[in-house]
Amino acid sequence: MSHAHHNSNMRRVVIALVLTGTFMVVEVIGGILSGSLALLADAGHMLTDTMALALAAVAFHVSKRPADTTLTYGYQRFQILAAFVNGLSLLLIVGWILYEAVNRFIAPREVMGQTMLVVAVAGLVVNIISFTVLHGGDKDNLNIRGAALHVAGDLLGSVAAIVAAVIIIYTGWMQIDPILSIAVAILILKSAWALVKRSAHVLLEGSPEWLDIDDMREHLIEKVPEVASIHHVHVWGLTPQDLMLTMHVCVSAQPDNPTDIIRRVKMQLREEYGIGHSTIEIEVDDCADH
Repeated sequence: MSHAHHNSNMRRVVIALVLTGTFMVVEVIGGILSGSLALLADAGHMLTDTMALALAAVAFHVSKRPADTTLTYGYQRFQILAAFVNGLSLLLIVGWILYEAVNRFIAPREVMGQTMLVVAVAGLVVNIISFTVLHGGDKDNLNIRGAALHVAGDLLGSVAAIVAAVIIIYTGWMQIDPILSIAVAILILKSAWALVKRSAHVLLEGSPEWLDIDDMREHLIEKVPEVASIHHVHVWGLTPQDLMLTMHVCVSAQPDNPTDIIRRVKMQLREEYGIGHSTIEIEVDDCADH
């Protein structure tokens, strides 16, 4: 990721952080005054969002540090840790919303529809602005994606609160409040699980989902004629954008210039698969590890 792109992503997160943190206070007050679970659920979500966005901003700052003798790959992976924590926090929010919704079904509470509506509309405007800012960032960056998912959850919460407020104002049906809160929780759950799953895959050093290693192996053998076989292939990423690879390349005879073979293999990896950091071991006939 370029320095300018990195700074742009960080600025977007900071803007969303300020907007979300400021309105969170307003929504907490509005939720308490109106007695609305939908508003309180969204306020609780925004509280976690504020922490999540702060964590995302810190992650961008920390990831700029250069590699050192302790962390030889640098600090890029901190962004993935932030995304993973954000996903887990969303799952906790879903659990809290569902718990409160069940309690509201058992013991319905009076909700002030008009107060709820005013706060929810204001929240929708703030969330649309925040989501637009984040959506314009790097869509493949899990840190940005995690922050955007949090704000998208808030946006859905605001829409649900508006719908609930309108129904309460015109019908007096209070149970719509927890019903729509559950609907939003289910939508948040789907996105949160996808974020946790993808960030965990990166943390476990899984290969990119789009990469077929067998096809890559065949492609390299075809493009570099001296290569007889390829094995011990490992592909992972510090982030989804910063891919790493190690492999053993077996040649049938002792090459005159093994560096040239390595250079051509690296060129194919870089140009065809976007793998910028690769370590290649050249072997003749037998694998050294055998």
